[in-house]
Amino acid sequence: MITTKFIEDEVFESATQEGQTLKFDMRSQGLKKNMGPTEALLASTAVCIAVDVVSILKKKRKTVNNLVIETTADRRESHPRGFTRILNKFILSSPDTSKDDFYKVTKLALDKYCSVAATLSAKVEIEVVVKA
Repeated sequence: MITTKFIEDEVFESATQEGQTLKFDMRSQGLKKNMGPTEALLASTAVCIAVDVVSILKKKRKTVNNLVIETTADRRESHPRGFTRILNKFILSSPDTSKDDFYKVTKLALDKYCSVAATLSAKVEIEVVVKA
């Protein structure tokens, strides 16, 4: 379970049962100190894929010196302004991994293992219950 609490106008904090926290910030760019929810969703997609990419490469006994993911997205113009396309550009520094092998591993992680990407590509039922 995740518990999300109001901190102040346009700022919320979510916490796991174990106590890990993440602040979300919807303030304007000059006042913003944390990611907004859509930015966190993009970051979650990148991390979800990357964890499996690194794991698979290491199982193949490949060297991972560095991995950077640059994520961009297109959004609808009208509300709800959901994403229409997410692009994760993976940049690997490895002396023993070819570009072709790296692409195959990244595609496998995206298509088979990343639960965030699977959720985004599925029709997920989201409900709300209110208490006052």
